[in-house]
Amino acid sequence: MNKTDDLRWIAQVTLFGDNRGFDKLTQKYQSSIRRFFLNLTMGDVPLSDDLAQETFIKAYLNLKSFQGLSGFSTWLYRIAYNVFFDATRSKKVYEDINEYEIDQNQFTKNEFSAEKIDIYNALKILRKEEKTAVLLFYMEDKTHVEIARIMQCPLGTVKTYLLKAKEKLGNYLTKSGYGTV
Repeated sequence: MNKTDDLRWIAQVTLFGDNRGFDKLTQKYQSSIRRFFLNLTMGDVPLSDDLAQETFIKAYLNLKSFQGLSGFSTWLYRIAYNVFFDATRSKKVYEDINEYEIDQNQFTKNEFSAEKIDIYNALKILRKEEKTAVLLFYMEDKTHVEIARIMQCPLGTVKTYLLKAKEKLGNYLTKSGYGTV
């Protein structure tokens, strides 16, 4: 499946009203969008699922506004990025959530390894923008240019986010006993 398939499925929905095209897009991208949210929420599965669902609903409702100037995945990740930061800013999704309790529940349910917990703890020291850039680059294999489009910031800013994040993560992990990173 490639970008041509994405455009064909988008046309199927927007021009012919055939929603099976959006089903195909959802199937193609739902795992990566859910993984992106799972990493941003530090393993909170229900919250990640809710945010992913909201992302796909917004994508569907705004599909006619997709202009094809960037890839569909870049456009979709931009929506996901906005959904996450809107939820964070409004705190509507985080009310009455005990972070320690979530960490403990996720630890037992998902059987995280000690290394994964250390990575999640390391990610907590990053600014939101740095964490997003790191996750998009290393977990979602997005290029610097794609990340700049998703985050709607200059390319140099993305590079700075990644550089500062690597320095912070390196220092944190070194202090945690992982040696030189």
